Amino acid sequence: MKKVILIMVLGLLLAVLAACGEDTGGSNAEESDELTIGLSVADLTLERWQHDRDIFVETAEEHGAEVIVQSADGDEAVQTSQVENMLTQGVDVLVIIAHNSDSIGAVAQEAIDEGIPVIAYDRMINSAEIDAYISFDNVRVGEMQAEYLVEQVPEGRYFMMGGAPTDNNAQMFRDGQMNIVEPLVESGDIEIVGDQWADDWSADAALEIMENALTANNNEIDAVVASNDSTAGGAIQALAAENLDGDVAISGQDADLAGVQRIVQGTQTMTVYKQIHLIASEAAELAVAIGTGEDVSFDEEIDNGVIEVPSILLDPISVDESNVIDTVIEDGFHSFEEVYSNVPEEDRPDYDGE
Repeated sequence: MKKVILIMVLGLLLAVLAACGEDTGGSNAEESDELTIGLSVADLTLERWQHDRDIFVETAEEHGAEVIVQSADGDEAVQTSQVENMLTQGVDVLVIIAHNSDSIGAVAQEAIDEGIPVIAYDRMINSAEIDAYISFDNVRVGEMQAEYLVEQVPEGRYFMMGGAPTDNNAQMFRDGQMNIVEPLVESGDIEIVGDQWADDWSADAALEIMENALTANNNEIDAVVASNDSTAGGAIQALAAENLDGDVAISGQDADLAGVQRIVQGTQTMTVYKQIHLIASEAAELAVAIGTGEDVSFDEEIDNGVIEVPSILLDPISVDESNVIDTVIEDGFHSFEEVYSNVPEEDRPDYDGE
């Protein structure tokens, strides 16, 4: 009897040792019950990206994933270092909101070479064989900005206020803007009296640029094609100093709280609302799907200088005073009270939502 028991124990021990020696060939995600996603954010000091982070993390966690978040605070060297650090932490998927679309390519390729999928979030990563790109149709964003201003100011003197020159999206916005503006320049209806780019999408940089532009043009500017709400805010500050805020048409983007507040106050003309809850949640689901080896459907492919990147592009929405309630507020992106906080109650529209 003792001999039988001993044989059974030895058999079980050999079976356990054999199982331990097997090569499963699985990824980190397959070996662990929990997928770990690295989310590298260009700059969390900007309101826009705080929304993205919160929704992304919440959605990923709902799908059973852990998210490691780091912000480069607008420094491309810091972002590269942070991504390298994430690689040592054993992330299964990298999602990168690039500060510099070009310089981040090297470390993104390093991750890919190590077998870690890389997703470019909202901003393309150039010169790397990344797995996916998710964003809005950024050329269309620029077209919407220019179309709205051209409808308001079909003839006149236009100033072009670009975003960060290191951001691939900033160039895409400009391409879209010029699709609309350039034919009117050629016809003589519009004159471009200045064209500058604001480093890091900085409101302070935009303020200085606008101050100089107003001085150079004797305050004779009819419209400012500003590429986002931060640069629009800086430009409007300069316009206000000359009592021109509300008189000069000005675009924006991101539906930042300050931007939509200016819209309902009448100092900013429009913004382009990119449904952050949509892109952030879809990006998180995309990261989980790629990290666990699921099949993913893409809209199209976009050239990043190395490959045609499988891409998902979402539709932006033009927002002005007439539809801010039906879009930004109804979506819960900002509350009615927040948006109209600087407007006297007697001047506010009726609203029974919340």
